[in-house]
Amino acid sequence: MPLKKVVIVPGNGAGDVEHCNWYGWVHKQTNKIPGLSCQLKNMPDPVTARESIWLPFMEKDLLCDEETVIIGHSSGAAAAMRYAETHKVFGIILVGAYTSDLGDENERESGYFSRPWEWDKIRANVKHIVQFGSTDDPFLPWEEQQEVADGLKAELHKYTDRGHFQNTHFPELIDSVRKLTKAG
Repeated sequence: MPLKKVVIVPGNGAGDVEHCNWYGWVHKQTNKIPGLSCQLKNMPDPVTARESIWLPFMEKDLLCDEETVIIGHSSGAAAAMRYAETHKVFGIILVGAYTSDLGDENERESGYFSRPWEWDKIRANVKHIVQFGSTDDPFLPWEEQQEVADGLKAELHKYTDRGHFQNTHFPELIDSVRKLTKAG
């Protein structure tokens, strides 16, 4: 199946996602790509970002399916990975992905980190896996980002100067989406 849709799943605490980080900019740029539609919605339970709420929302409201690339940032990356354990999707683009609750109570309550990651299932359900990470991320140790890349055999874009990717523009992400529109 070809790529037809992109869904942006933000990090927790994003509030009005259209005006947060690069989300609105990527949404607009992606919608300019012929043959693609992009969805960006405020998420339910935006602070704790519970898996039990976000994954059903991704399935029933955002309609993530085999023609969808899920762009997940931070908690949204964790959601994209857990979603892909049990659902087939065209691709996932992970931005600031990590593997543990980092000792943070709110992250623990989200539910994403309560069990081991099923890397084989994710790889089996996803045709394309791209990851963006930065060694200077103030929230995520590089070791956890590398663990995601290794577990998923992701196409890793490693930076040393992008922090937690909270900038307002993200042209490299658009380049990756464009590349995926040409992929089978």
